[in-house]
Amino acid sequence: MGAAAKDHPVEYFSASTMAAVLNYPLWRASAIGQSGFRVVMSNSTFSSVHPSFQPFVYAFCPPYKGLLATVAGMSWARAAIFFGSDVGREILLDRGYSNTTSTLVPPLIVSSSVQVVNMPLVRATVMLQNPQSSVQNIRGSLKLIYSNHGVRGLWHGTSAGILKTVPKYCSAIFVKELLEEALPHVDPSSTTKDKDALIRAAIKSSFAGVAGAVLTNPLDVIRNEMFKTNLSLVDSIKALHRELGWSFLVRGMSKNLIAVSIPVATTIFFTDALIQYSKNT
Repeated sequence: MGAAAKDHPVEYFSASTMAAVLNYPLWRASAIGQSGFRVVMSNSTFSSVHPSFQPFVYAFCPPYKGLLATVAGMSWARAAIFFGSDVGREILLDRGYSNTTSTLVPPLIVSSSVQVVNMPLVRATVMLQNPQSSVQNIRGSLKLIYSNHGVRGLWHGTSAGILKTVPKYCSAIFVKELLEEALPHVDPSSTTKDKDALIRAAIKSSFAGVAGAVLTNPLDVIRNEMFKTNLSLVDSIKALHRELGWSFLVRGMSKNLIAVSIPVATTIFFTDALIQYSKNT
């Protein structure tokens, strides 16, 4: 980025919040699709919508259950992962570690820690998106999970969550840093330097977002199945395979490609743009 990450915590958190607000409906559609929740559009205006598109339509329609909790959870989580990873990379590089180690180790540690801390909120918000559920808010969702499965139930799915989250952010951050080095650097004397920097950031963030989404879709499906059924990791895989065969690996892929790649890409892009703005002012 051309600037020390440790000097820009506000930009990282602001970018993450902007991306979370913008992408909430996409996340909602992905959660519904990957969990296999049944969507029935009773409104006559939408009843003719093809079933494959109904989760997207439903996701943009009220009520927006768990909106504030979801946005808050995604905001601090992505900010912590990207800020922690970039600061960690700078520290490791200063201490003489290789570029690969410095790029991959921080997101591995930070994303694993964030996933563990955030898991109760993640499970509660995903379960809240079930159109058939009568639960209306995040508190009710947490209470329902606790009453049915105890404290351990709040962290059920952590194993699949870590297996999904760590590769997603490690691959996204690795591609981001790879392109940071590979793409032509902006000429500081150019009259179009600001525009050129934004185009460069858009290319870098787009590739990083897609890389993270494609690699982790199967683990998203498994994690959401664990949330829905409370089965173990292995039993969830067996149940999905019995129901769908190996096609479960791509269940919700189109929705996930949008719901994961766009938030990651916009977070990276907004961070670069806000840091650029900060430097210019």
